[in-house]
Amino acid sequence: MSDHKNQPFAARLSFALQGLAHGLRTQASLKLQAVAGVLALLVLVVLRPTALWWALVLLASATVVAAELFNTAIEQLADELHPHNSPGIRIVKDCAAAGVLVAVLGALGVAVAFAVHLMRSSAGA
Repeated sequence: MSDHKNQPFAARLSFALQGLAHGLRTQASLKLQAVAGVLALLVLVVLRPTALWWALVLLASATVVAAELFNTAIEQLADELHPHNSPGIRIVKDCAAAGVLVAVLGALGVAVAFAVHLMRSSAGA
């Protein structure tokens, strides 16, 4: 795997895009989170909030997708190194899934805050 180290930027970008493509092809939850991210982007385009809201929503969405990708990588690595059922591997996978859950809850918190902001803004208008 050392052939991936110290490669030119274009090669490293290609590796990352291959990983993203693999995740989107194989992980239903990643597909769902990516669709949610695109929908969030469309909401931003339509509603045109301030830059701070753009930053918060995009950061929350990217965090969820990144967490899903890390979870996929950890699960793949765990299955490759230890294909049999193991209490220790189960804990590793559960913790990785919990990381995704925490990211999703944070993104939902941003969505709720954004909705409250929109309701207050429209009530004051």
